Amino acid sequence: MTDAKDKLIVALDLPSYDEARALVNRLGDTVSFYKIGLELLFSDGLSLASELKQEGKRVFLDLKFLDIGNTVERAVSSAAALGVDFVTVHGPDTKTLKAAVRGRGDSELKILAVTVLTSLDQTDLDEQGIPLTPGALVLSRARIAHNAGVDGVIASGQEAAAVRAKTSPSFLIVTPGIRLPGGETGDQARITTPDEAIRDGANHIVVGRPINAAKDPKAAAEAFLARIASA
Repeated sequence: MTDAKDKLIVALDLPSYDEARALVNRLGDTVSFYKIGLELLFSDGLSLASELKQEGKRVFLDLKFLDIGNTVERAVSSAAALGVDFVTVHGPDTKTLKAAVRGRGDSELKILAVTVLTSLDQTDLDEQGIPLTPGALVLSRARIAHNAGVDGVIASGQEAAAVRAKTSPSFLIVTPGIRLPGGETGDQARITTPDEAIRDGANHIVVGRPINAAKDPKAAAEAFLARIASA
């Protein structure tokens, strides 16, 4: 189960430090990798990130940077100084991604390019005037990210196999929108099960509400780990 444990990232999508800290304590040694996003960032999320690193956990800052190159470069440099493991940058263009790579410097921080949010579907892309399917847009942005020298992408499990085929074995694919069979989809439009995502080439899966909103979060995490291990 150790290998499966390395592949599961639990999203601390919670409104306060106290709630997130309580969830981490409740999950204990079952989970070793956590994601901190925008909601928790403004409730001492960076303090929790530092604590988790001190406790030997891995930390993914899901901050989705998108700005002029100089700002992105400096923001990524600041994230690298925190000693976290992953950080996200929106990936629509080469300039933004290369700025992020410069900001990382010689640190061990892994930069992940956000391709297309898993909550978006064809209707959303049509509304934005993008003449591509979600899958085609993910693949296009994955190629841009790979060529720009970032470490990987955020992409749904539905696109993982195509991204893997068009990039390289070392390119990271981190997949949100993960649900167990029969689980509620919520606001996710492009979902897959844990084992499907891993079989199709994902290195890590990100799970939020199915664990952090469960009556027994530890049991829920163990159910996801079992599906990962079966892949």
